[in-house]
Amino acid sequence: MRTPSALKKGSHIRVIAPSRSASILSEEGMAQAKKRLESLGFTVSFGKHVFECDLHSSSSIEHRLSDLHEAFTDDEVDGILTAIGGFNCNELLPYINYDLIRQHPKVLCGYSDITALANAITAKCDMVTYSGPHFSSLQMEQGQEEQSAMFQACLMNGGEPFDVIPSTKWSDDTWYLDQANRQFHPTTWGIYQEGTAEGTLYGGNLCTLNLLQGTSFMPQIKDAILFVEDDELVFPEMFARDLTSLLQHAQSIKGLIIGRFQKKSQMTEEHLRFILDKHPMLQHIPVIYDVDIGHTQPVFTLPIGGNAQLACTNGDVKLRILA
Repeated sequence: MRTPSALKKGSHIRVIAPSRSASILSEEGMAQAKKRLESLGFTVSFGKHVFECDLHSSSSIEHRLSDLHEAFTDDEVDGILTAIGGFNCNELLPYINYDLIRQHPKVLCGYSDITALANAITAKCDMVTYSGPHFSSLQMEQGQEEQSAMFQACLMNGGEPFDVIPSTKWSDDTWYLDQANRQFHPTTWGIYQEGTAEGTLYGGNLCTLNLLQGTSFMPQIKDAILFVEDDELVFPEMFARDLTSLLQHAQSIKGLIIGRFQKKSQMTEEHLRFILDKHPMLQHIPVIYDVDIGHTQPVFTLPIGGNAQLACTNGDVKLRILA
């Protein structure tokens, strides 16, 4: 698996909108996100069509593809961030020039609906992509420090191994509407099953990843550590069905990482354990939950196609990204 060159101070970040349009973001929020990236030492530019907006708050397949291909072929661009998630990223997959991307490997980072694009590129190009903050995620003020720290650890450390450190607090509030009045909660990663594992990381937003099943855009999940998360639209029975589908698709998994659920999902520890208890394959591998990935804050960054070690022993969790 090929890993794109690490970002560094002075790197040029291109923002594209392969799912929803960046026009749904406020001017103030855009300015804050740009300022945050610049404070990390980056320069920032935007794809030509990111602000176009159609009936579904997106833009044409042709224009989204144009911005994607341009970002990869532009020699001045070092990394690519998606503006925001949405619902229709998978529309692009049959029309992407994967040979072009393979010839110009670069960091691509986003989450939620971007799971489809990232995993397709990993599968087709044998290239690591990244599940992590959108451009819009970086406009968040409170709670940003830990989010940015893990973003830097994953994308800017030159490929050196690092530990994913659990956040000290988490939130599930409408921070993008009110930056001042936030509600944070104490956090801890939960352990369902102890054990140790080393393998290739695959995953992202669960219902989006499952859209790729039966297509050539789905990675071959073998000897893998899976990570999954979902948003407020999911409820326990739906998550159970979607997880079952992915586990049935996977040839073999060595570990499972589950992101923290949003409150509206009504997922409880009782429901989650009831779901996990159904699967014999999960009784002998490390399984953790309430991890800082997905639709609560902070959003941590993980490499899709990268290698990791997961160790859950004596009530302690250690997640180490190897490459």
